[in-house]
Amino acid sequence: MTSPKRIVSVSLGSSKRNATAELEVLGQQFILERIGTDGSMAGAAQMLRDLDGKVAAFGLGGTDLHIVAGNKRYSFKDIIKLASNAKITPIVDGGGLKHTLERIAVTELESVVQWRGRKTLMVSAVDRFGMAQALARAGADMVFGDVVYGIGLDIPIKSEAALERTASIVLPIVTNLPFEWFYPTGEKQETSIRDWRTKYYDWAEVIAGDTHYVKRYMPEKLTGKTVLTQTITESDMAAFKAAGLKRLIATTPKINGRNFGNNVMEAFFVALAGKNRPLEPDEYTAYINQLGFKPEVYEF
Repeated sequence: MTSPKRIVSVSLGSSKRNATAELEVLGQQFILERIGTDGSMAGAAQMLRDLDGKVAAFGLGGTDLHIVAGNKRYSFKDIIKLASNAKITPIVDGGGLKHTLERIAVTELESVVQWRGRKTLMVSAVDRFGMAQALARAGADMVFGDVVYGIGLDIPIKSEAALERTASIVLPIVTNLPFEWFYPTGEKQETSIRDWRTKYYDWAEVIAGDTHYVKRYMPEKLTGKTVLTQTITESDMAAFKAAGLKRLIATTPKINGRNFGNNVMEAFFVALAGKNRPLEPDEYTAYINQLGFKPEVYEF
């Protein structure tokens, strides 16, 4: 019997969120692992070197290789350097699914959420531009919080065009600075910031975006609201439920009791295809349709 293909997500996030799952898909067996390095860039680099060529695919978690706005892609200098430690095994950061799976998820959730006119806060849009664009084009009343939460200035962005203009000015600078200045890594993922920025949560009916970013800035109560995100652990579920959330939606399906992040699932698709490279958008879409991947909706 062929041994399972091993997929490892090396994450700059907390090791408290580590998980392992086994599954069989299309006659192939897989082991999915998420291993956090508690914010240690050196630890993540060493893990990539140690496992390179020994696993089927790497996911890179708790960070982004690239962020996108419109037709332009901006790369984080220090994260590209980190990923270069994988010389043999293909490595992906989830971006391929952010531009395919998450767009599809927004469309499929229309009957659940009814997007037109829905007050929607996206805490960081350049992190998952596919979702941001899909929400805007579905008619949601958007506030993109990239400047509010990423830089700390009270400048909400309210259109796709304004988001692209702002990104073209800010991102060439931001992507050359240390990634952790703008995104919580390690223990920072466990802390909350409650300040003037919670007013946008109060305004919104739907809060969308990265789980850590959403939790980091959310107020104590989210009564009656919906959160649209991706990675969900049992502790995330408990925290959102305690805040009075009405509905929690994960764009990835539950596997062994957990919704894994996009980087894990993208690495899974890469391993499934067996082409030893990141896939093209149409290839991801074909697998999403073939496997029937659907958003996971939790009603509280």
